[in-house]
Amino acid sequence: MAEWAREPYTRAPGSSFQFSSAGRPFSRLRRYSCDLAVSASLKFVESGELSLFGGPLLLRELLTLPRQPKHFGLRAGYVLALCVLIYTGAQTTFGLTPLRSISDIAMFGAWIFSVVCIVQLALVIACSLLFSAGAVAQDKDRRTLILLLMTDLRTPELVLGRSLGSIVPVLVLILVSIPVLCLLRILGGVTLDQIVWVELICLVSALAASAWGTLVGYWREKTFQILSISLLGAGLFLGLTEAVMFTAGADSQIGRIAAWLNPFRSLGNVLNPFEGATSETVPVLQAWGTSGALLAVAAILWVWTCLRVRVWNPSRTIYIQAEEKPEPADEAAASQKSRSKTRDVWSTPVLWREICTQAYGRKVGLIKLAYFVLAAGGILWLGQLPADAPPAFGVLNGSGVVFAILSLLALFLVNAQSVTSLTSERDGQTLELLLVTEVTAKEFVFGKLGGVLFNTKEVIAVPLLLAAMTFIRGGMTLSGFLSLLVGFLVLVLFSAMLGLHSGFSHASSRSAILNSLGTIFFLFIGIFICMMLIVEARASFMLQLVPFLVFILGGSLGLWMSLTHQNPSPALTLCAWTLPFLTFYAIVSFLLTDNVAVSLAILAGYGFTTLSMLIPAVSAFDVALGRTTLDRG
Repeated sequence: MAEWAREPYTRAPGSSFQFSSAGRPFSRLRRYSCDLAVSASLKFVESGELSLFGGPLLLRELLTLPRQPKHFGLRAGYVLALCVLIYTGAQTTFGLTPLRSISDIAMFGAWIFSVVCIVQLALVIACSLLFSAGAVAQDKDRRTLILLLMTDLRTPELVLGRSLGSIVPVLVLILVSIPVLCLLRILGGVTLDQIVWVELICLVSALAASAWGTLVGYWREKTFQILSISLLGAGLFLGLTEAVMFTAGADSQIGRIAAWLNPFRSLGNVLNPFEGATSETVPVLQAWGTSGALLAVAAILWVWTCLRVRVWNPSRTIYIQAEEKPEPADEAAASQKSRSKTRDVWSTPVLWREICTQAYGRKVGLIKLAYFVLAAGGILWLGQLPADAPPAFGVLNGSGVVFAILSLLALFLVNAQSVTSLTSERDGQTLELLLVTEVTAKEFVFGKLGGVLFNTKEVIAVPLLLAAMTFIRGGMTLSGFLSLLVGFLVLVLFSAMLGLHSGFSHASSRSAILNSLGTIFFLFIGIFICMMLIVEARASFMLQLVPFLVFILGGSLGLWMSLTHQNPSPALTLCAWTLPFLTFYAIVSFLLTDNVAVSLAILAGYGFTTLSMLIPAVSAFDVALGRTTLDRG
């Protein structure tokens, strides 16, 4: 390969080259495809067209991503996951009831198509947010953003290149899903126009989410703030669109614009075109409004980021003052001033640092304020909800829906704070300094966990207060409230410990963050899919277990790869293969209103997994970090 191609941020001189695969187990077909991809990319660069979009940053992602084996595993794994989902849905539908006519197949095709599209849109938005925000956060933590600012990269190349380059895997997932959706068209109940508009909605949603994540990444300094504000901002944006549409009316111009800005509502209109056009026999199937509105949002966010990126960066904390020899009088005054401002450190310095210092920035209160605003919006929505509103999944009333959303966001925030509490130490090069002190493994691990729980105590308390309010008003039994309390607190501890475990297991901060938050996300996406399929089947537990075996085993495999990435153990392997089964049992018990079984399943599954991650982190701390050190004398 040419020398300039090995440098990640230099420009092409216009010379062509051939892709070299020496020393790598590339097949002939793969070498040929890579040569074609690189040649096409170079022609695009030499024509000067790529600089309008992302420049060298985007080119680097396009050239390096196909060389990674995980790129091919991601594509094949996503298609396999969609096929497993379709197979599970078919087994729960046709495996329990006899097939009577061809219309049953068409109804199943339309239903499973809607399930796949909803899951894909949620996955696209979440991954775009995390990938774009995590990429900028990694540049800041590793101090490579300063080097990028010192190069001859133009500001649009810096912003658009990082934003578009970070979501290249997401765009690949959207492309590989097209054949799967086209195969569903064979079943009937799905048109080609629906497939096109669904993919377009996913594409513009990914661009808007990536633009927002990039803006927050360049705006804020701490990784926890970047991730939290990105997630909460997206949730507040969706809630604001619904509030504006409800206040202005769905038939007004403002209401229609607000509906366009909500990709999930637009997706619902595409999947069910007759629902919004009851007076028309042939409704018009299109989503131009959503496409234009979300593209406009992405463009506005990108323009604003381009205008402010060199104002926000580098931060004031980056500047290092030159050393000057102080005068004796000034030195004495400074020493007296420093002694007057000295604070007493606790006997547990790690916990003191997490609680009593601004370890996660000075704007953490902004994150909690955004969460409180979202909770207030949910409570106001409950006040406007009619009494005869149908429950979600047949069992969740309005309070249950709000509690589920707030609890999921709380678990995300707890997990994000936990994993960033360790990755920030590693990226700031303070972890090694901390490990050579007299701080023990128990003090370090429990200090981090205590700091995470203390800093997120308000976020944890809001769902519990909502559950207590529902119980006081008579909307929940005592056993249901206690099981909900136990289950939620166990999940909070699991999320906190999973963040530390991912930080221990991955040397790369970006990998640790994506692994930790991705595990939480896919766990709850799996719970959501299971609830939808079980409610659709409405059969006994034993009849449901057989169709879900492939789905559960796939989740066990993914969880096993996540938990045992670097530090495999028999306990973690046992947890990985039993936790999905216990989660499935808890879902079925919840739908059957067996509260005691739900709490016991969560306590046994997630509680044992938490202990399986906690005990090695305390007893074998160096091994958990992937280090081999000698005992200190």
